[in-house]
Amino acid sequence: FGLGVPVILRNSEETESSTRVLKKQMRQVKNPFGLEILHPATASVTKGLTLTPDCLEDCVLTCYWGCSVQKLHEALQKHVYCFRIKTPQALEDALYSQYLYRQQYFIKKNEKEEKYCQLPEDAQVVDFGPVPRSRYPLVALLTLADEEDREIYDIIAMVAVIHIPDESYRLSCRILYQYLLLAQGQYHDLKQLFMSANSTAPPSSNTSPGESSTDRSLLEKVGLAEDEAEVHEENSKDCVVCQNGTVNWVLLPCRHACLCDACIKYFQQCPMCRQFVQESFPLCSKKEQDEDATTHV
Repeated sequence: FGLGVPVILRNSEETESSTRVLKKQMRQVKNPFGLEILHPATASVTKGLTLTPDCLEDCVLTCYWGCSVQKLHEALQKHVYCFRIKTPQALEDALYSQYLYRQQYFIKKNEKEEKYCQLPEDAQVVDFGPVPRSRYPLVALLTLADEEDREIYDIIAMVAVIHIPDESYRLSCRILYQYLLLAQGQYHDLKQLFMSANSTAPPSSNTSPGESSTDRSLLEKVGLAEDEAEVHEENSKDCVVCQNGTVNWVLLPCRHACLCDACIKYFQQCPMCRQFVQESFPLCSKKEQDEDATTHV
């Protein structure tokens, strides 16, 4: 088409990407902690909320109302550099008691026990002020009750930062952040994967689309909204490219789980959002897939 025009010469049969995406090495660990909010639509600072822990071992649930934002993140850094947060007392020492009220519950293993958390009336707290705030409404800490269990598990504690609506800020109740604290001194921020689901049932949330968009705009104002667009639920867990293989690969940093083992080698950009892929990791290994297939046969 003319001189001086750059041209890319490529064999028509060449389909596999010449540049390999870095495969991230994963280490499987068992997380003994689970925490859910029961009926988040009815939760408020004045009425309280109900938490449902689900743990593999006996645990202690400690709830800190009005916890200092700065002191909490300083405490997470102390877990890395100074001492390990294995017990509620260790976190309280790191927080310098910078919270308004504390509640504590014993959680039996493998039992989903509902725990009602509420500020006492004499606290006279109806909101935590305008955003940006200096205190989180609620911070929930799960720790292993038995000292022997702390020697078995790599994950020794879980910290959940929970937003609860009040008179100043009516964003619906939700878990904003979850941190897993490791015995070796690291901590990891749990983030969701964006993937399709094989269920056609509507989401369990009672919020309308209008309320959902309002919530997201409120989150964006305080910097709590995810940058990635939410992926709508589909009717299968098949690869988005070949529509045949089972989805097994998660792409980073976008966190879309959308490719099978066969298609992962052909893409340097995410087929869902077109973001360049820096790393990827499998949801399960080839050995685990073969074992699962054998079990089903």
